[in-house]
Amino acid sequence: MNLLKKIIPPRSWQLPVALMCGILFGTVGALFHLSNATSYLSDDPKACVNCHVMTTHYATWMHSSHREKTNCNDCHVPHNNIFNKFFFKAKDGLRHTTVFTMRNEPQVIRIKEEGRAVVQQNCIRCHETQVNSVSASNVNGDNYKKGQGMLCSGCHRDVPHGVLNSQASVPHAYVPDQNHAVPEWLRKLIKSEK
Repeated sequence: MNLLKKIIPPRSWQLPVALMCGILFGTVGALFHLSNATSYLSDDPKACVNCHVMTTHYATWMHSSHREKTNCNDCHVPHNNIFNKFFFKAKDGLRHTTVFTMRNEPQVIRIKEEGRAVVQQNCIRCHETQVNSVSASNVNGDNYKKGQGMLCSGCHRDVPHGVLNSQASVPHAYVPDQNHAVPEWLRKLIKSEK
C-alpha cells in the first residue's frame, strides 16, 4: 500500500472529481432509464408514444390499414442501409427530444422536408408495383426526385394519419388503447351477442 502511495500520491482533487463523475454518470443513467431510451432502438410503434404529443399519430395509425403490415419506422426512416437508418433515427430523435423537452412542440405536427423525402422513398419501396402502374400519371419516384412529379401523399394525404392531426383532433388520443383497436364497449357487445 505504501508503495502504491509513492507511485500515485493522493491528491486533493481526486475525491471531488470522483464525486462529480458519479453524479454525472448517475444523472445520465437516470435520464436514460426514465426516458425509456432503449425503446428507440427497436421498431416498436409504442416507442413513438413515449412523447404524449405523438399519441394522435399513434392512434390514427392504429386505426388505419397500414397497422397490419407496417410500423412507424417502415415509413419514417430510410431503409437504404443500417447506418443511414440509425443515423436518421438519432438525428430526428435528438431534434424531437429537444423540441419536446423545451415544450416547444407545435399544436399541429407537420413533417419536415427531409422526412417527407424519406416517406416518399418508402412509399415507392413498399408499393413499387402500384407506383409503376400509375407512372403514366407523372407520379413515379423519378419524377419526384427531379421536382416534376407529385408526392404519393398528394393523393393519399389521409393515409395513414388522416388529414390534420392536432393534439385535440382525435378523441381520447391522450391514452390510446395500445392493446386492441376495438373499444371496450364494442368488445363487450360482441361477446354478449355470441
